[in-house]
Amino acid sequence: MKVLLLGAPGAGKGTQAQFITAAFGIPQISTGDMLRAAIKAGTPLGLEAKKIIDEGGLVRDDIIIGMVKERIAQSDCKNGFLFDGFPRTLAQAEAMVEAGVDLDAVVEIDVPDAVIVNRMSGRRVHLPSGRTYHVTFNPPKTEGKDDVTGEDLIQRDDDKEETVKKRLEVYHDQTAVLIGFYSKLTGEHAPKYIKVDGTQAVEAVKAEVLAALGK
Repeated sequence: MKVLLLGAPGAGKGTQAQFITAAFGIPQISTGDMLRAAIKAGTPLGLEAKKIIDEGGLVRDDIIIGMVKERIAQSDCKNGFLFDGFPRTLAQAEAMVEAGVDLDAVVEIDVPDAVIVNRMSGRRVHLPSGRTYHVTFNPPKTEGKDDVTGEDLIQRDDDKEETVKKRLEVYHDQTAVLIGFYSKLTGEHAPKYIKVDGTQAVEAVKAEVLAALGK
């Protein structure tokens, strides 16, 4: 199963990604996680990406596409994968189609901007794994601690209101066009397009998404 999750920052993609990957036994491919690892390591790519991210922009397509192509060639992707945060732009989506990377399904989690801004302040992240929680909608078993490792959860700087609004602007300017691209893609390699109301409770979204994917 090859799945792409679409939706604005804070729409709940990270949470639903955990459910989908567990249900199908496939890896989650998050360019955000890959970039954060590079930033933490202080690599040339990481330093360049950090500057762009700090300004609220998107990392250049050539950096992202090269990184993703390497990732999906690894053995754990032989039975499929889940893209979270890639592609972000129409150019990336077109490059993926040209590279022959077919998708089985595209899942759009639809949430209004106002809801996202209010929601982000409650998000918490376990940085080493990329697991995400929400203090209200998807709380960890122990407050402030990752369910698996027991390590501390943090609130990322890019979850602050000013940054969230900037990220939403970027999303609408560059990424939202993907909704039209994938929903209108035709032919035998066109993925199934699934749109879900992301303002529902987490479990309700999970149930709808998995049912649409055949689970």
